[in-house]
Amino acid sequence: MTGTLVLAGTPIGEIADAPPRLATELAAADVIAAEDTRRLRRLTQALEVQPAGRVVSYFEGNESARTPELVEALTGGARVLLVTDAGMPSVSDPGYRLVAAAVERGIAVTAVPGPSAVLTALAVSGLPVDRFCFEGFLPRKAGERLGRLREVAEERRTLVYFEAPHRLDATLGAMAEVFGGERRAAVCRELTKTYEEVRRGPLAELAAWAAEGVRGEITIVVEGAAERGPQQLDAAELARLVAVREEAGERRKEAIAAVAQSVGLPKREVFDAVVAAKNAVRTDHGTSKGLS
Repeated sequence: MTGTLVLAGTPIGEIADAPPRLATELAAADVIAAEDTRRLRRLTQALEVQPAGRVVSYFEGNESARTPELVEALTGGARVLLVTDAGMPSVSDPGYRLVAAAVERGIAVTAVPGPSAVLTALAVSGLPVDRFCFEGFLPRKAGERLGRLREVAEERRTLVYFEAPHRLDATLGAMAEVFGGERRAAVCRELTKTYEEVRRGPLAELAAWAAEGVRGEITIVVEGAAERGPQQLDAAELARLVAVREEAGERRKEAIAAVAQSVGLPKREVFDAVVAAKNAVRTDHGTSKGLS
C-alpha cells in the first residue's frame, strides 16, 4: 500500500491557534518535510511534541530536488507530513510540486486545516467577502507589477495579496495608479501577533501611510472594481480596456470577450469599438502626414 501525504496548517502568529490534530500528526508522521527545520523545532517544543519520524528540509531552494525523494517514501507506504513556516503549505509556500507528484501517482493527499492569512485578512478587512480571488505576491520589478495589476483592473471580486514590508509603499502606489486612489483597501499587518494592525482606507491614503515605513508580515485586501453599466462606457473606453488586456498578453479575441462580459455588452459592440478606435488612429496619422 502507498502512504499518505498530509498538508498541515501551522499558526500564522498565535501558537494557541494550532489545530489540535497538528500535534498528533507531528508525533505520528514517518517523515516531516519542513520549510525551516529550526522553526519546526520551536513549534514542536511549544506544542510539547516529540516527533518520532525523520525530519527533512523542504523549501524553495531544494523543492524540485527533494520531491522525488519524498514521493519514493510515499510509494513505500510512509506517512509524510508537510509543514511550512506559517499557514497552509502550497499557498504561496512550498508544496505544490509534491502534491502534484503525489496525485499523479495515485497517492492519497489530505490536510490538517489550520490558520490562513488569506482568509483571516479577508474576514477582518471590512470589504465584501462573498466573492474573492487570491493573487499571491506581485512581481518585484515595477513594470511587471503594473502589468499584473492591469490584468485585474476590472475584476469585481475582492482581491487579496501578500507583500514584503519593504515593498509595501511601492505596491500600494502602483495599485492606486492602476485601480484609482479612491479604491478601498485594508493592509493587515502581523495578524494574530502582539502588534497586529489593520489599516483601512483609500489606496492613495494607505500608500502615503506606508511611505513612512512598515514592518511585519503583510496581507493586502483590495475592493473589487465597481460594476459599471454599458451606458457609462463610450467606444474609446471600451477600446482602452481591450488594449490593457492585450498589453498584458491576452489575444485580441479573448480580450474583447473578457471586456464584453465584464461590462455586460455584446462582443460585437466591443469589437466595433476596437475597430473604430483603430480607424481613428489611422485617420489622425494620415491627417498629420498631410499637414507635414
